[in-house]
Amino acid sequence: MTSRPAETLAQRKRQLVADELTQAALTLLARDGFDAVTVDEIAAAAGVSKRTFFRYFASKEDVVVQFLAGMGAAMGEELAGRPAAESPSAALRATVWRSIDACAGHAERALPVVRLILRTPALLGRFLERQAQWREVLAQEVARRLRLDPVTNLYPQLAAGMALTAFHAVLQRWCDSDGAEDPAALTDQAFAVIAPALDAGAGADRARLPGHR
Repeated sequence: MTSRPAETLAQRKRQLVADELTQAALTLLARDGFDAVTVDEIAAAAGVSKRTFFRYFASKEDVVVQFLAGMGAAMGEELAGRPAAESPSAALRATVWRSIDACAGHAERALPVVRLILRTPALLGRFLERQAQWREVLAQEVARRLRLDPVTNLYPQLAAGMALTAFHAVLQRWCDSDGAEDPAALTDQAFAVIAPALDAGAGADRARLPGHR
C-alpha cells in the first residue's frame, strides 16, 4: 500500500532532474556551440555530478535527441486525432503545425536549439534520422486513414515525406531569419505548394480501391 506513493515521488524527482539537465544542456549548447560545451559543464550548470548526468543521458547528443523525440511524438498524436473526413493536406498541415507552433510559441528558448540542430552536422544527422522514423509513423497513419495498404501503395510514404519536407523547410527558413519570418505564414506557403499533390494523389489511390465508385 505504501510502495505506489514512493514510486510516484521517485518518478517525479527523476523527471525533475532530467528536466534540469535538459534545460542546462540546451542553454549551454545553444549559447556556446556543441563542440565547446563539456558534460562536466552541463552537470555543473544543473547542480549535479557528471555521474548523475550519465544516469540520464549517454551523451550530449542524447539530450538534443530527447528534444526531437517530443516533436515526433506530438506529430504522431496530432495526425491520429484529426477528423476522419479531413483532407490529407489539411490533416498533415495541422500535424506539422503542432510541432512548429510549439517551437514558435517558445521562440526565445526553442529558436537557439533549432539553430543548433540545423547548423551542427552531428545533430543534423540525428535530426534526419528522427525524421525517417517519423515518416514511417505518419505513413502508417495516413494509410489507416485512407484505407490503403502501406506495403503495396506508395502514397502514404510519399505523403508523409512531403509533409516532413515542408516541416524541415519551414524550420530552416524560420531559423535563417532569426525568428523574423512568421512560421504560420511559412507553413501556409509550404502546404499551398504540396496540397494539390497530396489531395489529388489520395483521390486517385482511393479510386483504385476494390468496390470504390
